[in-house]
Amino acid sequence: MAVLLAVGYLAAGAVAPFINYRTVTEQTEAAFDPAFFRSDQAGVDRAMLLESNSSAWEHRIRLMNGARSEIILSTFDMRDGESTRDLLSVIWHKAEEGVSIKILVDGISGLIRMTPNPLFAAVSSHPCIEMKLYNPVNPLTPWTSQGRMHDKYVIVDSRAYILGGRNTFDYFLGTYDEVNKSLDREVLVLNGACGTGREKESSLFEVRKYFQKVWESEVCKGFGGDDGLGEKERTQEQIRMLEERYEELSGRFGDFFRDDYDYEAITCETNRIRLVSGPVGIYGKEPQVFHTITGLMLEAEERVAIHTPYVVSNGYMNDRLRQIAEAVPDARLVINSVENGDNFVASSDYQYHKKDVVETGLEIYEYDGGYSTHGKSFVIDDDLCGIGSYNFDLRSTYMDTELMLVVQSRELTAQLREAMEEIERDCRRVVDEREYIVPEHVEVAEVPVWKRAAWKIVGLLLQPVRCLA
Repeated sequence: MAVLLAVGYLAAGAVAPFINYRTVTEQTEAAFDPAFFRSDQAGVDRAMLLESNSSAWEHRIRLMNGARSEIILSTFDMRDGESTRDLLSVIWHKAEEGVSIKILVDGISGLIRMTPNPLFAAVSSHPCIEMKLYNPVNPLTPWTSQGRMHDKYVIVDSRAYILGGRNTFDYFLGTYDEVNKSLDREVLVLNGACGTGREKESSLFEVRKYFQKVWESEVCKGFGGDDGLGEKERTQEQIRMLEERYEELSGRFGDFFRDDYDYEAITCETNRIRLVSGPVGIYGKEPQVFHTITGLMLEAEERVAIHTPYVVSNGYMNDRLRQIAEAVPDARLVINSVENGDNFVASSDYQYHKKDVVETGLEIYEYDGGYSTHGKSFVIDDDLCGIGSYNFDLRSTYMDTELMLVVQSRELTAQLREAMEEIERDCRRVVDEREYIVPEHVEVAEVPVWKRAAWKIVGLLLQPVRCLA
């Protein structure tokens, strides 16, 4: 009985702050201005897509190794692995040169993946490296447990940043694991005015300001530090490993470690870049990110394309999507098929509520390309696009911290649209709850009967607490 009471206490406490969905306030409604996201002149920022895991790994190495004063890394999930060790070897090397490093990781991810591992204790022992966890878990206060930080970005000096949907481990970065990997998407933004009088016109400072807001919040707590761990042999072994790994990496990939890489040549011009963010606290949130990006979509004249790994929506979200479908001639939503995706809970809920999603009137496509797609992005007409961490689900809308970078650029939007169309070629088009239009080359993965039954059962059981999905 005591065990059941304890489990009930933890479960009820975790769900209670999020049962009632917050609504959009009049203040948020009044503050939304589509003109804020557009300009008729070129800005100082230049941008490029990071469409492959290898490019995401490469440009993290390039940018971080070129750091002169500061590296900021914020991630939902950081795990030990080959790509993580590569990045941490560069971070350790730059710390040895006196560069200030700040690393911020979600508390639950940090507890599970980092706390037991001496690698992260070793990294945190350096005096130039400060690490924090967002909202570390406290079992005595379960009502605080579900507030999570879902942001993913890297900032290097005042020069450049990377922002998108990738976490920090081999599933998302590099080519170490080509069997188990995720397709994802990020944008690299170069401050074209770095070192000039117009430097602070860059959106980089908007992202940095957001980081400081989260970093300095009372829910962020220090991780590791100089508490004697630096004297332990296993920690010293990790430090030696990182030092040796840096030497090996810089020898194998010498071009990545040069200072003269021409980012100007491979990035494209932008008119304006704006960061869309929501509340950074740990309790139920007003759906500001969803409201803002769908508000922009309602301004579209011809086209809206949304790519999100999955969709878990409520009545308000469905109404908003329905308005987009009614207002825009070509409005589509692209998600993983349940057979192709890697989120069991979201797949279960989608099957339970698929009719509601279909009835929004959006053209719905389900991706069956073999690898789960994790990218979160959208295109509006020919000049506006967005890339970030926000999923079209209840957790991203009402619970987690989330970011979307809205970029006004015809060239980048065209590139993103092309990348989206590549995904869409391997999609089935949804006709209704059961019927699809399936291209001849698309093969839908076989799923065992027990798994389909489990989806049904979990979908049903999830309904009272689907706010957590």
